[in-house]
This record gives sequence, C-alpha cells and structure tokens, in this order.
Amino acid sequence: MAHNQFELLRQRRFLPFFATQSLGAFNDNVFRQAIIGLLFYMGVSDSERSIYANLAPAIFILPYFLFSATAGQIAEKLEKSRLIRITTTMEIVIMSGAAVGFLLQNMTVLLVCLFATGVQSALFGPVKYSILPSVLKPEELTGGNGLVESGTSVFILLGMLLGGMIFQGDHAHGPIVAATAVVMLAVAGNLVSRAIPVTEAAAPDLRIGWNPIPESVRLMRLVRKQPAVRNSVLGVSWFWFVGTMLTAQLPTYGDNNLGGEAGTYTLLLAVFSIATGVGSLLCEKLSGRTVEIGLVPLGAFGMAVFLFVLALWLPETGATYGHGMLHTIVSLAGIGLFAGFYVVPLFALIQSRTPKRELSRVIAAMNIQNAAFIVVAAVIGVAALQYLHWSIPQLFLALAIAHTLVALWIFTVVPEFLMRFLSWLLVRVLYRLRARGIEEYVPDEGPALLVCNHVSYMDALILAASIPRPVRFVMYYKIFNIPVMRWIFRTAKAIPIAGAKEDPALMQRAFDEIDATLAEGELVCIFPEGSLTKDGEIAPFKSGVEKILARRQVAVVPMVLRGMWTSMWSRRDGRLKRMRVPRRFRAHVEVEAAPAIDGQIATAELLEAKVRGMRGDAA
Repeated sequence: MAHNQFELLRQRRFLPFFATQSLGAFNDNVFRQAIIGLLFYMGVSDSERSIYANLAPAIFILPYFLFSATAGQIAEKLEKSRLIRITTTMEIVIMSGAAVGFLLQNMTVLLVCLFATGVQSALFGPVKYSILPSVLKPEELTGGNGLVESGTSVFILLGMLLGGMIFQGDHAHGPIVAATAVVMLAVAGNLVSRAIPVTEAAAPDLRIGWNPIPESVRLMRLVRKQPAVRNSVLGVSWFWFVGTMLTAQLPTYGDNNLGGEAGTYTLLLAVFSIATGVGSLLCEKLSGRTVEIGLVPLGAFGMAVFLFVLALWLPETGATYGHGMLHTIVSLAGIGLFAGFYVVPLFALIQSRTPKRELSRVIAAMNIQNAAFIVVAAVIGVAALQYLHWSIPQLFLALAIAHTLVALWIFTVVPEFLMRFLSWLLVRVLYRLRARGIEEYVPDEGPALLVCNHVSYMDALILAASIPRPVRFVMYYKIFNIPVMRWIFRTAKAIPIAGAKEDPALMQRAFDEIDATLAEGELVCIFPEGSLTKDGEIAPFKSGVEKILARRQVAVVPMVLRGMWTSMWSRRDGRLKRMRVPRRFRAHVEVEAAPAIDGQIATAELLEAKVRGMRGDAA
C-alpha cells in the first residue's frame, strides 16, 4: 500500500495504467494540433481553415454521444487490462491511417482518423476511472485521481505544444515528422499497456445493448440512483463547461486584450493546466487521505472568486503587450488551482459510492453528459461573442455569475458537500490530526462496528476526518441536538440515541437503524461509554454494543482518541464559555485503530479493556 500518492508511481498496479493514459492524452493532442499545423503548411485559405477548425472538435466529440453507452457496458463486461490493450491496439491502427493522411496531405483521411480517435477515446473513457477503485484502496483514491488529473492536464499541454511545433516555420519534413510521431506514440502506449495487471471484470454476465439511445437513457437512470453521485456527475460536467468556456476564449483574449505577442496563448494555457495539476496533487494532503468532499465547496467558491477577479480586471481591447499579463496569470492560476480541489474529490466520490458492477456505465453516462456540456459551452461562447456582441470580459463575468449560482444550487440540493466542508474546516483549523492503523484495520468494504472512547463534542467529526469510508455515528441525542452541530450531524446521517428511561422509543429506533445500516454493508461507529467523559478517564462500556452484536455479528474495530481531553470542546474546563481556547488551539490529536475482533466473541468488557490498553496514559 502506498503511504502517499507519489509512491503509486513506483508500483505496477498503478504506473503502467498512468503511463498509458498519459501517453494517450499526449498523442491525441499531438495529432489534433498537427492537423491545424498542416492547414497552415498547405496554405489553405482563412475561410477553409476556419471551417476545418470548427469541424474538427465536432468530429472528435460526436463519438462520445454515439458510443459511450456501448463503451460503458463493454468496460463492465470485459477484464479491464484486456480492454485497455484492445483500445491501444486500435490507436496504432488509427494513427497508421493518420500517418498516411499526413504524408498525402489529405484532410479527408485525417478527419476520418480524427473521428476514429474519438471512438477510441470513448471506449477508453469508462475504463480510465472505473479501474482505479479496483487497484487502489479507499484511502488512495483521492491521491490516485489527483495523479491522473494532473498527468492528464500536463500531457494535454505537452501534446499541444509538440503538435504545434511540428509545422512551425518552413519545416519541409513536417508531414513526415507528424506521421512518425503519432505512430510511435501509439506503439509506445500499447507496449506500456501490456504491463497493466489483470483486473477482473465487474459484470461478466452483463448483456450488451447496442442501440445507443435507449442504452444512454438507462445509463442516466443509473446515475440518478444516488443524489450525491448524480450531483457529483453534474459537478464534473460543469467543470468541463467552465474549462471549455474559459480556454476557448484565451487565443482571442491573448490577441485583443494582451497585445497579441507570439506565445501568449500558450503561456496562459500552460498556467491554467499546470495550476490545475498542482491543485489535483494537493487534494490528498488537504483531505488527509480520505475521500474528502468538503474540498468541493472550497474549490467551487475559490474558482468563483478568481473568475470574478479575471472578469472585472481584464484590460480593454487593444491594450499593449504585457498590460494586465501578471493579473491574468494570477487569475488563471487561481482558477486552475481551485479547479483541482473541486474536481478530484468529485471523481473519488463517484468511484467510492457507485457499486463496482455499475461504475463503468456511470462513467460512460458522465462522458455523454460532459460532451453535451462542452458542446453547449462552445455554442454559448460563439453566440455571445458573434451574435450578442459581448466582449470577453462580459462573457467571463457571466461565466463567474453562472458558476456561483450552479455551485450554490448543487450544495443546496446535496447539503452533504457543505456539511463536509464545514466539518473539514473545523477539524483542520482547530486540530493537528494524526491517524494510525486506520488504513490497516478499518475494512475497505463490508459492514463493521467501530467502538471508540468519547472525550469531546468533536469526536465524531475527528473520526470522520480520519476514516476514508462514510461512517454512520451513533450519538447521545442531546449532543446530536447542539445548535449548528445538529445540522452537520443530521446531514451526515448520524443516529441519535437515548437511554431506555429517557426515551425508549428513540432507543429502539436507533438499534433498528444501526442493524439496517450494518445489513447494507456500511460502517457504524458507537461510543459505548454512553456520554462524554467528565474526568478524562474511560467510563465503563455499556451493554449496547452487545445488543447490536446479538442481532448482527459483524467485525468490531476498537479505536481510541488521544489528546482531546485537554483540547477545545471537552468537559475539562466546565462550560463552553470557560474553554481555554488560546492554550489548546491547534491541539495535537491522535486517532488509532486496532485489529478487528470477531463479533461472536466481542463483549463490552473485552472491548473496554482493549480501548483502555490502546489509550494508555494519554488522555
């Protein structure tokens, strides 16, 4: 298991796949930019070049509408490394045809190959993200997705640069260089793909439907099964909308608003791409190796701020070179950085919350929706500039407003995003958290009961920030009902419980819900002491844990919190108003898990002794 995302780059379960998809993104963009370069090389008229420039993206994206539904089903049915080898072999055949097109300088052949490249990309797309949960642990998902996103951003940029350089100047051998480059890159991708380990098919018994329209409808229904997944898919598609709208205007913006020096567009695109990659890589560090969807609101609103900055401070049309350049670079870097925070957790959530038998099809449905959003963004951009005669600053301002409204709508519809952001912010601001044993002993899938000592009002949030999987917490109803915290606990689907003498009906409902949650294969965490410690010591464990295990014998994972007694939100200093905030701000807190105990032998006494031994003298 990798202890940070960069260790994955040394492991066979990840590196060959990462290299294959990076080479694929690189080659696609070399090919597409080389086609544009060939148009200049051939000396076609401006009108013809404009036709090809607008036709090429449409030709490339059309296969996503036609073949994504089928591709998702095939990715579900076939073993994934085999399917990747098939698609990279297709790439060799397609790029061999493209090489002929470059050598003959035949645009018809090249556009046919571009369509075929779109087909190949549509087939590879569902595998690209559905393979990650099969080869990575839940705590590695955020880091793995960060690497994939950053690698894709950087290699797209490098491909565009190399493809644009092939026909620069009076390069007499441009067609030969382009033909050789695309074929060699395709062969390299295929060779690397052969090192990808075998990954079992998710649904080998699936019957494939070949009609794209009804199958696309069925795929979209799969997406809508879970609101969090549905809105995460919508969030990813919106990311493509914003990215398309933004980057499509950069060439004109560079010419009209920044003085039009050579290389301006390339510089701006490089800043945006590299910043997105950096933001993607930082997600693992910020999330604490969990699928931390609390980063999504941070990313979304950070993007909004820098979009407004970019829109409101753009230099006027006709500005001299360099005027506003630094401001533009900073704005694009900010948008890209926060875009990484925004999109990587969304991918990780989709992968972690979708059943493995459905994940490839959900990714395929997302690709269809992404393609639609890209087309809509392109159409709106052209309509706003050409027919409504908006300026680019006006278009960017409209984009900033629309992005803010969409973000607010998504977080209103699925409050879990905002809840996780608030809890993430509280934990990261108030504490310095260290987790031990979580990756080894909390199961990656299936039901388990987590038991932990109870020290403060923040215990559930601390544990949630340490555990990669979603956890249902059982908590005393008076803690559940604390103002402000109540909204967080309710949105997190915590289970309130009361004593038998206080509210027997509530207690029975809690036990029923605990059993139902475990039956669904989820994690449940309880604090067997029944209340917060009043003196820093562990109180005797009550029999509730035995009642849970009597109904459903699942594995029990002992956990312990250290450092919370002298931190904020414990009962050490009496009432909350007398908390020693300055003294214990950013307290060091530890969470540790131990090997699971069989539910058949676990008792309250045994679990209490285990937790006491784990805690030692550190309260």
